[in-house]
Amino acid sequence: MVHFKSLFTGARRAALVVTLCASALALGQVQASAKVLATVNGADITDADLATARDDVGSTLPKQMNDAARDKALLDYLIDVKLVTQKAIADKLDATPDFQKKLAYFREKLLMESFLGVIAKSSVTEAAMKATYDEAAKAQKPEVEVHALHILVPTEEEAKTVEKRLKAGEDFGKLADQLSKDPGSKGGDLGFFTRDRMVPEFADAAFKLKAGEVSDPVKTQFGWHVIKVLEVRERGFPPMDQVKDQLEHFVAQKAQSEAIVKLREGAKITRADEPAPAEPAKPTVVPKK
Repeated sequence: MVHFKSLFTGARRAALVVTLCASALALGQVQASAKVLATVNGADITDADLATARDDVGSTLPKQMNDAARDKALLDYLIDVKLVTQKAIADKLDATPDFQKKLAYFREKLLMESFLGVIAKSSVTEAAMKATYDEAAKAQKPEVEVHALHILVPTEEEAKTVEKRLKAGEDFGKLADQLSKDPGSKGGDLGFFTRDRMVPEFADAAFKLKAGEVSDPVKTQFGWHVIKVLEVRERGFPPMDQVKDQLEHFVAQKAQSEAIVKLREGAKITRADEPAPAEPAKPTVVPKK
């Protein structure tokens, strides 16, 4: 898997992308066309409310639920929210100082997420992803990887016996199934791997071999190995379509980070946990005699 290093350090990526309406009239048109799904003491719950709840808490529902069951559960949730909210307002809980502080915090948080969502949506273009992909592909050097089989046994004596049987013509895969203590590799097949994925002793031995060659017994922390390399190749950079999701995520986060950095650069910020910058010393004027 290719990792595009994230530059997003100012804030997390927006959890909910909000499409901002161009005017109050447009907002009114959206609300007017909403379909009412339920009413709770006269307050409507619409399909737009359901869509918002789906984005917010839909991922917490069991994955095996079908769409109809998920929407029913979400509507039940929204009905409960309305009921509890109405009771809380009747009890004047919305007038408490603690509630007002939290309301102000979550308002700012949602505005931040909305702003970052717009930045993300506008930044993820084919041109931006192609430029990022080309830069990453150019920077990554091809890695050598090998496709190898191995037989793992507890002792050097057993490994030497395996070596003799292989030299006598026995099939490596069948012998691995009979003798190897590694249950995770059928026929001893480890697939393709790069040097960094194996312990040093094993990697050193495997990467010295050419295709078709078999190693001498090799000792590692797991026991004694006999290794056969089937193929050696260079692993190139994956095609762009294989890393599209990573590209979208990286490009969006990079744009969001840059937007926050720009806002910070244009702002006057003071922090109680950091000393204020020292005033530059004024030159001392010495009067002439």
